[in-house]
Amino acid sequence: MTVRRSLAALAGCTALVVAVTGTSSASATGGGSPDVLPPRDGWASLDGGTTGGAGADAAHTYTVTTWEELRAALADSGDAPRIIKVKGTLNATAEGCGAFEADGYDFDRYLADYDPAVWGRDTPVSGAQEDLRAASAARQGAAIKVKVPGDTTIVGVGKDAGIVGGSLQIQGVDNVVVRNLTLESPLDCFPQWDPTDGATGAWNSEYDSMVVYGSTHVWVDHNTFTDGEHPDSSLPSYYGEVYQQHDGELDVVRGADLVTASWNVFADHDKTLMIGNSDSAGGTDRGRLRVTLHHNVFRDIVERAPRVRFGQVDAYNNHYVVPVGGYQYSFGIGQESQLVAQKNAFTLPAGVSAAKILKKWKEAPVTADANYVNGKRVDLIAVHNAEMPEETLTSGAGWTPGLRTRVDDPRTLPGMLARHAGAGKRR
Repeated sequence: MTVRRSLAALAGCTALVVAVTGTSSASATGGGSPDVLPPRDGWASLDGGTTGGAGADAAHTYTVTTWEELRAALADSGDAPRIIKVKGTLNATAEGCGAFEADGYDFDRYLADYDPAVWGRDTPVSGAQEDLRAASAARQGAAIKVKVPGDTTIVGVGKDAGIVGGSLQIQGVDNVVVRNLTLESPLDCFPQWDPTDGATGAWNSEYDSMVVYGSTHVWVDHNTFTDGEHPDSSLPSYYGEVYQQHDGELDVVRGADLVTASWNVFADHDKTLMIGNSDSAGGTDRGRLRVTLHHNVFRDIVERAPRVRFGQVDAYNNHYVVPVGGYQYSFGIGQESQLVAQKNAFTLPAGVSAAKILKKWKEAPVTADANYVNGKRVDLIAVHNAEMPEETLTSGAGWTPGLRTRVDDPRTLPGMLARHAGAGKRR
């Protein structure tokens, strides 16, 4: 029996206090209180629940104040539960992009070599500068990506704990809790130019703030995901296209399962939250990708809040504050998705129709009822189908969520979530 299973009976508590003493290689502290997901709180509460590092001993309880200390704490040997408390802001790219550049890489040379007027738009880029760009990108990836072991809690201390430019990789493990962090999106120093992407080409970037890849029992709670000091509006353009240096904020992909994301803020981003990353991944994703999203704020998000392929996703009691310009959609209905979207609140600016909230990518049923737009109850499917008959949606996802601890009146969500959602606002 794992520690998580043995602690399942304690999941109704909001914290489990562990007395610890001594130190370890990444500045361990003398105390820990890892939070435990309450019973019935979304999909992550199923099959034994999610306890993270509850039960960690002194040797596996850490306080980290730098990115290097976090990497050391995560890499510390052994399979014992661990609690990692983040104090202050950890900067994964403090030395700047130049620290990752491969010898001989020259961005000005890159721009000259692959200018569409020279290279054209029919062939993917290749050659010396593209090879050096890829080598530079590999250096950045190795520096900013960290793997999170199973039976781990990462929790921010106080109201100003966070990570800038890092990417938490929750890959192939079970039982992880991440709470109370401000996660500023990684800025890809070396986006790739793809002249064949669309009619005019595009810059493509990597690195999400957090990726749940093939993992189970993951609770993401009271965090703030943001582009911080580098919003898309601040990015330059080359070849007439935005030099896109951001990927997603949170991705749940490749057979991941039993995930609850609650009381987070997702802000100021384009492609925000993807659940299932490929239409061809049915072999790994079908019957999995069960995700609950509740009491989150999606503010000034362009699209993917979330986009769903496969899986059963329960999105309820979230508040969507739609930007004035550039909005594409909130819920993306994708391959074999079974999305339930209930009792959410939407704040739409003048000129943006509620018909855009849902976006049909593939034929799949969806449940969307009791949602409110600007304080009024709106049938999102009916509005969408009336205004967009070319992509008619079918009502009824075919299942009824049962793992909910509280369901609030959608009209109370804007004020409630402004006070309580995000890092530093834990209830």
